[in-house]
Amino acid sequence: MFMGTYYNSIDDKNRMIIPSKHRDQLGGRCVLTKGLDKCLYIYTLEDWAKQVEKITALPESNPEIRKFIRHFAANAVECELDKQGRICLPAELRSYAAITKEMVTVGAIRRIEIWAEEAFKSAGTMDTNEFASALEEYSF
Repeated sequence: MFMGTYYNSIDDKNRMIIPSKHRDQLGGRCVLTKGLDKCLYIYTLEDWAKQVEKITALPESNPEIRKFIRHFAANAVECELDKQGRICLPAELRSYAAITKEMVTVGAIRRIEIWAEEAFKSAGTMDTNEFASALEEYSF
């Protein structure tokens, strides 16, 4: 399970350090892809396979599903952590998430989210009362 918030930055070679608390869970390899909120997602190989399984069950006859598949898979890259626990962020993914230097790494239970620091700050906080009401629908 991934949790916690870490502030870090990319280096001159466009590498980011995976927080040490997350490295063991990744097992030295991960999948990096576009997220849904102009952030990036990092999955373990196992959780990536689970996501792919869910996606392949969706009806590809729906044009919105095909767009989602392209969004999610077209720029996905399998990464290997180097000896310092770093991965390289490809230009297309950095551009999508507007990451130039400072960023925030957020544990999101089954994945890690990577945000440009300014985007993370402007994403705002949720109204917990509204959210609690919405969760009632899911018996949470």
